[in-house]
Amino acid sequence: MDGVAVTEARNPNTMDIDEMDSFGICRMMNDEDQKVARAVAEVLPEVARAVDLVADALLRGGRLIYAGAGTSGRIGVLDAAECPPTFGVAPEVVTALIAGGRKAVLRAVEGVEDDESRGVRDLRRLKPGPRDVVVVLAASGRTPYSLGVLREAKRLGCATVAVTCDPSSIIARQADISIAPNAGPEVIMGSTRLKAATAQKMVVNMISTGAMIKTGRVYSNLMVDMVPCNAKLVRRAIRMVMLATGASESEAAKAFEDAGRRTKVAIVMLLAGVDADRAVQLLERARGFVRKAVGFAQEGEAKR
Repeated sequence: MDGVAVTEARNPNTMDIDEMDSFGICRMMNDEDQKVARAVAEVLPEVARAVDLVADALLRGGRLIYAGAGTSGRIGVLDAAECPPTFGVAPEVVTALIAGGRKAVLRAVEGVEDDESRGVRDLRRLKPGPRDVVVVLAASGRTPYSLGVLREAKRLGCATVAVTCDPSSIIARQADISIAPNAGPEVIMGSTRLKAATAQKMVVNMISTGAMIKTGRVYSNLMVDMVPCNAKLVRRAIRMVMLATGASESEAAKAFEDAGRRTKVAIVMLLAGVDADRAVQLLERARGFVRKAVGFAQEGEAKR
């Protein structure tokens, strides 16, 4: 058959996988998975461009919008769901569309991915514009729903990124930035929830995390804008204050409470030797970057 996508090709290495014992199956899958990280490494320049694009959009008040169908759509939904508690962004700042809507997250909804017009309608409901970045996820790069989202995003002036596993696909050709790690055929022909999904997940991890780092939501390697919404996360937040400042547990806990349970504010309080109100002012001036906020405080001391 002509024009078969990379993700639909048959893998010559796994032809006898049905005759292997359980360990052999796992070893074969693991061998194939090694190729994913190498494939992603080949497209890091494009991933970095996407990180910069998303970071700039967020600093301008724009949004990161994922869109996809099936497994690809669920990867976008997962990343969008995890950004608010991890980085303290509002839910609407990182959002996701999946063909078939919410019910498709837990159960396959057949046929909806073939409807390009549905992708157009779903995106329009979000009222996107030039400040937003739309990241379209499609393993084969041919999914009509995803293509509809991409084309409508471009028509509305959004910046667009395609994350696919077929470099020659139509989605890869039409997006502003194309990220197309090619890890070769799947272990089981066409089962793109395997290597293709792993590659896409690695890429979106880099895009969202990199953008959050570049917008000041990480200090050192600490997620200082994390929302401490349960006992475990409160303990984690206090430990982050300790690690960032060298304070004792009691000192960190007191600063954390004095800061209104805002980890970043507590860190600036201790590092800059200021109260909570002043720490907030410094962070606002620094647009949320802890290092800059502390630097502004030190500059003020030097001028005295």
